[in-house]
Amino acid sequence: MSNSLIRDARRDDVDTLVAFNAAMALETEHKILDPALLRRGVLGVFDLPSRAIYLVAEQQERVVGGLMVTTEWSDWRGGDWWWVQSVYVRPEQRGQRVFAALYAEVERRARAAGAVGLRLYVERDNHRAQRTYLALDMAQTAYRLFECGFDQRATRTDGSPEATDGGHTRPPVPG
Repeated sequence: MSNSLIRDARRDDVDTLVAFNAAMALETEHKILDPALLRRGVLGVFDLPSRAIYLVAEQQERVVGGLMVTTEWSDWRGGDWWWVQSVYVRPEQRGQRVFAALYAEVERRARAAGAVGLRLYVERDNHRAQRTYLALDMAQTAYRLFECGFDQRATRTDGSPEATDGGHTRPPVPG
């Protein structure tokens, strides 16, 4: 197992969490996030703790990984799914079970809280992450993720704006 200390993130971890999120978006989706917006988003968790929690993994007093957890009510199951999001482990710590330690703590807390289970989404070409999740006994579901974004704040590494509608053009809405 990892020699990581897992703890709740603190406000003094914000710069690290912002850097982790920016690095993750660039690495997995080739997106450059607006730093001010990203910082506001991370701070939003600390400003209103009911939104989410961040957990971080520390080794020798240095944060080496982190993730965010949100909840989603399931009317079918009468309980909350815990969603694992914004997962990032420093490249030099990958393969050292840092994520496994973070995940184990999330699972422990979720079970203690009576959650119905854990979910996460992963970029379709991030095969290394998918292998990691399968190794932790997570299963791929039959669901596909759809979205309708209202904001274009990410930029692809080629400088073009990220389409929030999957690259499709929508007709104007009358009215």
